[in-house]
Amino acid sequence: MSRITHLTILGSTGSIGASTLDVVARHPDRYHVLALTAHSRDETLFEQCIRFKPRYAVLLDEAAAARLAQKIAAANLEVQVLCGAEALEMVSSLPEVDAVMAAIVGAAGLRPTLAAARAGKKILLANKETLVMAGQIFMDVVRRHNATLLPIDSEHNAIFQALPHDYCSGNHSGDFSASGVRRILLTASGGPFRNTPLSELQRVTPEQACAHPNWVMGRKISVDSSTMMNKGLEVIEAHWLFNAPIDAIQVVVHPQSVIHSLVQYVDGSVLAQLGNPDMRTPIAHALAYPERIEAGVEPLDLLKVATLNFMAPDIARFPCLELAYQALRAGGTAPAVLNAANEVAVAAFLDKRISFPGIPRVIENVLAALPVKNVNALDDVLNADAAARAAACEAIHFLAPQSSFLAPR
Repeated sequence: MSRITHLTILGSTGSIGASTLDVVARHPDRYHVLALTAHSRDETLFEQCIRFKPRYAVLLDEAAAARLAQKIAAANLEVQVLCGAEALEMVSSLPEVDAVMAAIVGAAGLRPTLAAARAGKKILLANKETLVMAGQIFMDVVRRHNATLLPIDSEHNAIFQALPHDYCSGNHSGDFSASGVRRILLTASGGPFRNTPLSELQRVTPEQACAHPNWVMGRKISVDSSTMMNKGLEVIEAHWLFNAPIDAIQVVVHPQSVIHSLVQYVDGSVLAQLGNPDMRTPIAHALAYPERIEAGVEPLDLLKVATLNFMAPDIARFPCLELAYQALRAGGTAPAVLNAANEVAVAAFLDKRISFPGIPRVIENVLAALPVKNVNALDDVLNADAAARAAACEAIHFLAPQSSFLAPR
């Protein structure tokens, strides 16, 4: 019997966290949850505590933590309720923890994920922002502290599986030019507006933007998918994860979401990872790596799929993708600025303060307004993040009269 793996799940109440717990529940002899964390969803976290009985439950919101503590006491559960960002870092670096699922959405996931890397943990990385904001810093910490990094994004997990077996062995990405790899192909569904006339995008509602045709995701990530900013962030991630040159990372629209990504080799071969669009597949792969375990996912029926389509992304429709490439090429603080401006713009769209096309307008304005600075320490990233958020709020205030939300007629 395999040794039990002790887990901390950062962001357990989100879609990735819930999928992780679903896989864990199928293998009680292999996995034990030591800590669960959330932002403010104390009801959901309480239900998870009842089922998985972690030693720690962490909430960022003080009022939510107080409510959870009362429920835990009333239920006589032996769960210690903690609150705040420092508690997130603590449960990410506990000596007893073997692996950390980093699934907190947004910049809030950066510090606890770095804490896990400094503690030399096995990190299951589902938080895009860690690599987007602080790619060089994070990868340096992973190598320095002998941490293990496994990607959870379906696209990066697919690339990981299709690369040469020893390419990402240990803590070091391989030598791209010497590995026989020519190109990484990141697939994208194109989201719900792949075929929507451009003239109608002004009237897109948050509800429409969150209705992804293939994947079940949180609201922020769903909007990122509809703008294809998620793919832009994934390009930046792939650059750091796989030591890939920018021009060797190509995005391909694949509406069926069956091929999760591909690796093209210099001999003409193209290796792809296929599967039904279910995040439990990459989660199970990373949890058990290098073994394979059952994930509760229906086997892919190629006869039912029948047809696979591919097309180039339309930059006029998806300007966020080009903005991400520009930020990666600029380097330094530009990706952190891109990410922060996007988070603020998406929140404004979800609050119906700007229109759907207003999202890339805000990001473009912020990137143009803030100078690119070198990144030598985490404070450089956090300062750029704060400056970008302030600039994005100003841009939203300026754009709101001309980019306000228009309900569909």
